[in-house]
Amino acid sequence: QLQLVESGGASVQPGMNLRLSCAVTGNLGNRHCVAWFRKAPGNKRRPVAALDNVGPTSYADSVKGRFTIFEDNAKNSVHLQMKNLQPEDTAMYFCAASQRACAYVASTPIWAGEPADFPDWGKGTQVTVSS
Repeated sequence: QLQLVESGGASVQPGMNLRLSCAVTGNLGNRHCVAWFRKAPGNKRRPVAALDNVGPTSYADSVKGRFTIFEDNAKNSVHLQMKNLQPEDTAMYFCAASQRACAYVASTPIWAGEPADFPDWGKGTQVTVSS
């Protein structure tokens, strides 16, 4: 079982940037998928971005072009660089990991984005965007 700890959440103004980090304890293995999800009050946990270590990165439409997910193999961590944050990005952000490839919608390169595909989760870090 992997242990995940998120950090980097903060309260910022619209237009600002943040970098979230997910520190992973344990062996991710030769093939893995690490993702970020977010949950705003009253909403379901929604997919944000996923990194398949031998496949493509995937992003929700709402964050494409603004968020970047990347891995630091030396530090066993995965980061989410967020640019031009907007109030609708306000949420608790969670890191999740699977020691398998990312799951895709059948016969497509579209990430399924299902929380149930990830057995290991962090406790979250809060991002608040307001003026």
